[in-house]
Amino acid sequence: MPRKGMRSLFFSPKSSPSSPSRFSSSPSRPSFSESVMDRTLEIAEPMIMKWNPETTTFAKVTSLFYENRREAKDFIKIANNLQKAMHFLVTENSSSDKLIRAQNLMQIAMKRLQKEFYQILSMNRAHLDPESVSTRSSLASTRSSSSEYDDELDQDEQVGTAGESITEVEDVSSLAMADLRTIAECMISSGYAKECVNIYKTIRKSIIDEGIYRLGVEKLTSSHIHKMDWEALEMRIKHWLEAVKVAVKTLFNGERILCDQVFAASDAIQESIFNEISKEGATILFGFPENVIKHSKRSSPSDKVFRALDMYTAISNHWPEIESIFSFESTSTIRNQAIASLIKISEVVRTSLADFETALQKEHSKSPVAGASVHPLTIDAMSYLSLLADYSNVLSDIIGDSPPPKTTSLPESYFDFSDSDEYSAPAISLRFAWLILICLAKLDGKAKLYKDVSLSYLFLANNLQYVVVKVRTSNLKYVLGDDWLSKQEIKVKQFTSNYERLAWSHVIKTLPGDPAGPMTPEEAKDRFKRFNAAFEQAYRKQSLCVVPDSKLRDDIKVSIARKIMPLYREFYQKQRAKLGRGWTLASVVRYAPEDVGNYLSDLFFGTIGSGSSTSKSDSSSSHFRGSPWSR
Repeated sequence: MPRKGMRSLFFSPKSSPSSPSRFSSSPSRPSFSESVMDRTLEIAEPMIMKWNPETTTFAKVTSLFYENRREAKDFIKIANNLQKAMHFLVTENSSSDKLIRAQNLMQIAMKRLQKEFYQILSMNRAHLDPESVSTRSSLASTRSSSSEYDDELDQDEQVGTAGESITEVEDVSSLAMADLRTIAECMISSGYAKECVNIYKTIRKSIIDEGIYRLGVEKLTSSHIHKMDWEALEMRIKHWLEAVKVAVKTLFNGERILCDQVFAASDAIQESIFNEISKEGATILFGFPENVIKHSKRSSPSDKVFRALDMYTAISNHWPEIESIFSFESTSTIRNQAIASLIKISEVVRTSLADFETALQKEHSKSPVAGASVHPLTIDAMSYLSLLADYSNVLSDIIGDSPPPKTTSLPESYFDFSDSDEYSAPAISLRFAWLILICLAKLDGKAKLYKDVSLSYLFLANNLQYVVVKVRTSNLKYVLGDDWLSKQEIKVKQFTSNYERLAWSHVIKTLPGDPAGPMTPEEAKDRFKRFNAAFEQAYRKQSLCVVPDSKLRDDIKVSIARKIMPLYREFYQKQRAKLGRGWTLASVVRYAPEDVGNYLSDLFFGTIGSGSSTSKSDSSSSHFRGSPWSR
C-alpha cells in the first residue's frame, strides 16, 4: 500500500462538527456502579423474594433465623450489600431505574427483618428476661462482637429460669442477643432504625412494667397512703425492700445490658431506648420511699424511722449500681428521684433524733423504781439506741454534716469527752454519746428521789450497768468504742463502792478491827449483839433491793462478803468458846458464819429469804427468771 494510503488510514483528519460520528449508532456501556447494582440485584432478588411474607405461605409462617441460620446470615449480608450498591449508584445516577427496583427489594427485606426481630423478641422472652441476661454479663463487660459471647457465668449469682440449667439459658440468650444485634445493625444502617426501635420499645417496656408490678410495687397516691393503716403500709415497705434488690440487680441491670448489646451500633439509640423503657418503672420504684415518708401519718415515730432507715439502706447499698445502670444523661431524672428519696429520709431521721432528744429531756416521772432497779426510761432509751446502732453506716451519712450537740444544757461534770475528742470523734459517736448522756443525767435526777442515799447509788449502778451491757452486746460498742465503755465501767464500780460503804459500813464497824485481839466476855457479847442488830437491819432493807444483772449482783455480793465474812468468822471462832453453851450462847450468837454467807447470797432478788442454802437457791432461780437478763 502506498505510504499516503497508510497515512490516510491512521491519520485521517478530524471530522467536522456537522459530520456524524462513526460510533454514534452503537449502544452506551453501563457504568461501574450500574454493573455492581446489576450483579447485586441478580443475587438479592431470589433470596429476598423467597422470604417475602406477602407472596408465599412458607415465608409467612416460617422464621428465617430458626429455619436456616446460614441462610439468615446470607440474607443479612445480601441486604447490606444491596444498601451499599444503592448508595454507590445514587451518587452517580440518582434517576436510574435500577434504584426503584432495588428500593422495592429493600422494603421487602426490611419487612422480613422486622418480622424476624419481633419473633425473636417475643419467642425468647424466657431467655431474654432480665434474670437470664444479668447473670451472664455485666455493664463493664459489654462485648463488641455481635456473635461471640463469653460462656463464663458468675457463680455467685444463683438466679435463672426454673427447670433449665444455667448453661442452657446462657446459650439461648447469647444466640438470641446476637441475632437481634445483627438485625438491628442491618436495619439501622439501611435507614429503618425507627421501625426496629418501635418494636423493641413496645416489647421490652411491657416486660419492665410487668416486672415492677410482679415485684409488688405500684404507684400510690398521697390520698391512698393517708388512708392506709400502718400494718398495711409496713407490709408494702417490706415488699419494696425485696423488690429493690431484684429490680436493680436483675430487672434494670439485665435490660441495660440487653439494650447495650442489641443496639451497640448507636450510643444515641441505646440511650433513647433505655430511657423510654425504664423511666416509668424506675421512677415508681425509687419514688416510693419519698412518697411513703411524706404522706404516711399513722405510724409511730420509732416505727417510721426504722422503716425509713431500711429504705435508705436499700438505696444507698445499691447506689453504685443505680448510678451505673442509669448513667445516661437522659436517665438523670431517675438518679435524681433516688437522691430525692434519700434526702427526704434523711430529713425524717434527723427530725426523729431531735424528737427523741426532746422526749428524753422532758421525761418527768417522779416515782422511784422499786428495789432501786432499772428505770423504764433506761430500758426504752437503750432499746431505741441499740436498734439505731444497727444502721450506723447510713446514720453516719445522714448526720455526718450535722452540727455537734450543744452541751450547755448539762453540767460540765457529765461529759466523758474533752474538747479535742469533740473534734476527732465521728459525728455519729458524739451524737449517740450525747443522747446517752442526757439519759444518764435524767437518771441522776431520779436517783435523788430515794430517801436512803445508798439506794441512790445502787439505782445508778443498776442503770449504768444496763447501759454498759446494752452497749457491749449491740452495735453500739462499735459506735462508742472501748474507751467509752471503760469509763462507764469505772463509774459502775464507783457507784457500787459507794453503795456498799453507805449500806454495809455500819455492819462492818460492829466487828473489832483485830478479831483475834484480847476481849472480855462482856465485850464479846456486846459486839455480837451490835453485829446482830446491824446485820438484821441491813439485811431487811437490802433484801428488798434488786440487781437484775447477774454479774453485777454477784460482784456486789462477793465484795460485801469479803468485807464482812473474814472478820466475822475469825471473831466468831475466837470468842464463841468464851460465852458458854446453851440458850445463853444462842441468844447472843444468832448467826454462824455459814448463816451470814447464806443470807448474803439471798440479797438483790427483791424478796427476803430464809438464810438457808435451800431458800437461797429457790429465791435465786425464781427471781432470775423474772429479770430482764434471763430473756
